[in-house]
Amino acid sequence: MNRRQLLMNSACAAIALRAPAVLLSDKPTIGVRVLSGPPLARIAPDFLGLGYEISSVAKPGLLSRTDSVYVQLVRTLGVHGVVRVGGNTADYARYSPTAKAVSSPFETVVNDAVLQELGGFLQATGWKLIWALNLGRGSEADAVAEARVVHAIAGERLLAFEIGNEPDLFSHAKHRPPDYGYEQWLANYRRYKMALRAQLPGIPLAGPDVAGKTDWVTRFAADEGKDAVLLTHHYYREGQNPGSTIEKLLGVDPKLQTRLEQLGAASQSSGVPYRICEVNSFSGGGRPGVSDTLAAALWVLDYMFILASHGCSGVNMETGVNQLGFISSYSPISDDEQGHYSAASEYYGMLAFSLAGRGDLLPVEVDAPTAAIKAYATRPKEGGLVLTLINKGEAASVLHLDTGSQSREASVMRLTGPAINAKTGITLGGAEVTSRGTWKAKAATGEGLSVRKGQLMLPIPAASAAIVSILQSNS
Repeated sequence: MNRRQLLMNSACAAIALRAPAVLLSDKPTIGVRVLSGPPLARIAPDFLGLGYEISSVAKPGLLSRTDSVYVQLVRTLGVHGVVRVGGNTADYARYSPTAKAVSSPFETVVNDAVLQELGGFLQATGWKLIWALNLGRGSEADAVAEARVVHAIAGERLLAFEIGNEPDLFSHAKHRPPDYGYEQWLANYRRYKMALRAQLPGIPLAGPDVAGKTDWVTRFAADEGKDAVLLTHHYYREGQNPGSTIEKLLGVDPKLQTRLEQLGAASQSSGVPYRICEVNSFSGGGRPGVSDTLAAALWVLDYMFILASHGCSGVNMETGVNQLGFISSYSPISDDEQGHYSAASEYYGMLAFSLAGRGDLLPVEVDAPTAAIKAYATRPKEGGLVLTLINKGEAASVLHLDTGSQSREASVMRLTGPAINAKTGITLGGAEVTSRGTWKAKAATGEGLSVRKGQLMLPIPAASAAIVSILQSNS
């Protein structure tokens, strides 16, 4: 096939997918090359996760196997994953076996009934559990009683217990005096650990679950790395404010690179994986018109690959009711609080990652004048090559892909929406997630592309992403 035929096929495929037409002749061409060499990292099968305030668990029937739509929405993201229960409400919550369950920012109560529902939810989804115990306002005895029940309902799906949520902000939350620091928290942690292990020998623990003081992770890895199963940290782009714009969300966060380097070093030195176990766009529930748009879906997809490329073992995207008592605008799973759940904008970014973020992550080089164009490559264990291409910019581009593959066949699936600030009409593979929580790409809209000596041209409209699957060569 000559270059003219290849370009015609690419242009026709873009039109068939109902994406905005991109004329290859008048758009800038950006080179994307999959480099040889060892993989950057191997993406864990349970990389994807969802994060909940403990007040969510106190809502009877929410995290339950009886809610078939919610269970399906989680399973559509993957058969492996991690549910993290914690948040600010964890350090105000209490466990009482038979008391009425209460979902409240400062007075949450969980009982045996809702915890049994959570156990059924974990069985139905197949996902693991991280559970945060109340260190802020609780006691060792309270933690042991709660942990005993959670341990029983989770069984082999228990990944870890955390002791306290964001302890580096305990003085700000008035859980501790103004001079409360790492040394004081470590003493508290070890006291709780001793009490827990006395009753539940060998239970897995994680920490320090900080909001922003990454040096606590470094110190915890040195002090407790031989005993902990996971290093945990939170991340938000920033607090919600008038400056929390789409441009800022999609732009480069100057703090992130250094933080991930520190976390990677702590993990490598201790041999303990790290996880960003609470994360979303802007804290405080997100910014409406930003956190609930196509922009957020593109941000999620890019952010997850950034984490994976820095050796992170997984991420838990916050969803549902927040620490202030309302449903966050950044929630991947929409909740009308009337028992109806659906896939929101961020869900599509997570779903795209679940398809493309598997196996080994390979090094990629991009000739892009700005950070708007991002590219990632993975090699699934079953073989082949998958490229994820993200255009966060306002202008369409054409990508010249040098895959290094000998295959002559490729297909494309696109993540698109009506506009960067669109809240509805977002599709992956030409299809929306159904009201039952299922998803399947439309076969009639799939792009079929041919590869010439491992290379192809691909138009990528503004505010969109594409997943290019290169079939394994039999030659």
